[in-house]
This record gives sequence, structure tokens and C-alpha cells, in this order.
Amino acid sequence: MKIQRRIFLAVAVLSVAVSACGGGSSSSAVVPKVIIDSDYNTMSDDGQLGVMAAQLQAQGKLKVMGISVVSGNQWLKQGVADALKSVERLGVEDRIGVYAGANHAFNHDFATIQRELAAGAGGDGYLGAWNGPEPLSDADLKPSPDGFATHTKVQAKSAVDFIVDTVKANPKEVTILAIGPLTNIAMAARRNPEIVPLIKQIIYMGGAVDVAGNTTKLAEFNWWFDPEAAQEVVRLPIPQVVVPLDVTDTVLLDKTVYDRIAHPAKPTAVTDVFQKLNGYGFDGKNGFETNPSYTQNIWDTLTLAYLLDPAYATSTVQRYVDVLAKPGAADNGRSVGYAEQPAGPALQKMTVVKTFDNKRFFELYVDLLTRPVPVTLAP
Repeated sequence: MKIQRRIFLAVAVLSVAVSACGGGSSSSAVVPKVIIDSDYNTMSDDGQLGVMAAQLQAQGKLKVMGISVVSGNQWLKQGVADALKSVERLGVEDRIGVYAGANHAFNHDFATIQRELAAGAGGDGYLGAWNGPEPLSDADLKPSPDGFATHTKVQAKSAVDFIVDTVKANPKEVTILAIGPLTNIAMAARRNPEIVPLIKQIIYMGGAVDVAGNTTKLAEFNWWFDPEAAQEVVRLPIPQVVVPLDVTDTVLLDKTVYDRIAHPAKPTAVTDVFQKLNGYGFDGKNGFETNPSYTQNIWDTLTLAYLLDPAYATSTVQRYVDVLAKPGAADNGRSVGYAEQPAGPALQKMTVVKTFDNKRFFELYVDLLTRPVPVTLAP
């Protein structure tokens, strides 16, 4: 009996130890803490990621520390307005704060951009915020289809201070989803370099490693908008994952998936705005409601799926990634992935995602975008 009792006790102790190490129930798993650093928009890729992240937090699978906004797709003021309405629409405004960050790139103004285009940069013509005038007051802002936020205010703390303070308070625990230009992150590292070893990882939507760019023939938009910031951040000694155009160009929203979100059995405030903003494409005419063969990129949303489970990436490569910062040159903002460490500045070896499990991803995508709102977040 004594031998049996000792065996029982040994098994019990081993079971407790395994559970403590994460081998037990899912309740013991560590919930990822995330900063969403974004050039926010209402319901294109950034806005969709905001919805998905809030729903994952409601499931206890994610902890969104806050949303830091930077100019990119839109000028900062418009991006902040859209982010405020987004969290209010979701009913999470008291739990997910919005922080205003950098309004301009370090060294990439409109005159410089014009020189690049004249030098033969080419591309799809999308310049993000530079496609329109900078809003000077609230009167210049455009409302979401369901209006502006009515009671949600931007946080008093700047986005840079928010990043610094959050990382310091949660050392080695915070992942930054960098889904816009990298100005906020570069500024945070410049001002407080002590945070660099405290960041758990950065997951980017950015770059075009082995494919052509989009804004220019050589550069992807997010890293092109502020190449100097992008170069600084990718060179930081932090674990980094790149979700570049290489993979996002292969994961396209088609009409079948669009219809599941835009016309669900139980519409929500989110699905209504999704339909109004995505149904007719970027040109307002040739979209899902009029052209069954139309497809649309959903770039940033892949980063969230990868964070949730890296197995969404069906193939990756290890590369030493760098960004060219050559203001005025045609290849300004170009990303390069070296198989071996090149001569010059020390680069970080990072994971570059090449292909995705599209079918599995779109099941997650549709599920999270069609869940009931408002979202009830756990304490």
C-alpha cells in the first residue's frame, strides 16, 4: 500500500508540474498581450483587424493593451477619429484606449515623393494620406457610415509614451502588431532605447521581399511611407516576423467570402459598415456588388492570425531583412531579404511568411467579423 501511495503522489505532483508548464488545461495558457500600432481606417484591413482583435479578447485569447495610431493610409487626425468610432461601435471604448502618434514621417515629404515618382518609381498610385489634403480641424474629417464617435475620446498620453510605458510595465510580454508605417515605434526606441530588449516580438504587415512593391514598383506602402523609421525598426535586436506582400497578395477576399460577412443571417453594426465600405471596391463602382470576379486585399488581418497560431503560415523562410532609406530615389523604401548576413550594419534574422492556409484563415476571418456586437470583454 505504501508503494502504491508513493506512486499515486508522484503522479499527482507530476500532473501539477505539467499543468503549471502549460501542458494542462487551456486555462493555464498565457494570453498574448498586444499593442496594435496602426494607420487605422474604418473597415478596411486595419479596421477589420480591430474588430477581430476585440472578439478574440472577448474569447480570452488576446489582451489588447491599446491602439496607437500613426499617419499612413490616412492623416493621423482622420485615423484617430475612425479608431475612436471603431472601439465605440464595438462597445469596448472603456477597455481599449486609442492613442495619437506621429503625423508625419521622419524624412519623406510630398516633394521627396514627387522626385521618386519622377525617377521612375512607378507603382499603383496609392499614396495613402498624401492622396488628399491634411485635415486641419474636426470640420475636415469624414464620418464613418454610422457617424463619428459620440462620447469616446483619444487618450491624453501620446502613442509613443503609451508604447514605452506599456512595454516597461510588461517586460518580455508585449507583442507589437506593426500594421502601419513604423514612425511611432522608431520614436519610442529612439527616446527610450531601454525598451528594445523588453519587447517580446514585432509582427509586421510590411515589405515586399521577393515580389514587386505596390505603391512603387520596388516598395510596399507601409514601409515606403516612412523608410527611415522602417530601417531603424527592422534593425532593432528584437524577435521579428514579416508578413509581406509575398503572402498577402495570395490571400484575397472574393465575393463568396464577402457575401458571408456583408449579408449574414444576423446582421450587426460591423457587418453593415463592412458592406457599405467594401461592397463597391476602392473606386466606388467596380466591386463585389457589381462584379462577381472582383477581389480585394486584406493585408493586415493576416498578422493577427499568425499571432494567434503561427501554423496559419504554411511556409516561411528565414531572412536578414533590411529597408533602403534613400529619400528621392526610385528604390526608397524597398525591402531586401538576404539569405546570409551581408556586409554593413548588423541585420536581424527574422521569419518571413510566404504562404498561408487560406481556407482555415477565412473561416476565422468570417467568424470574428460576424460575431455579435457590442462585444463583452472579460475583466
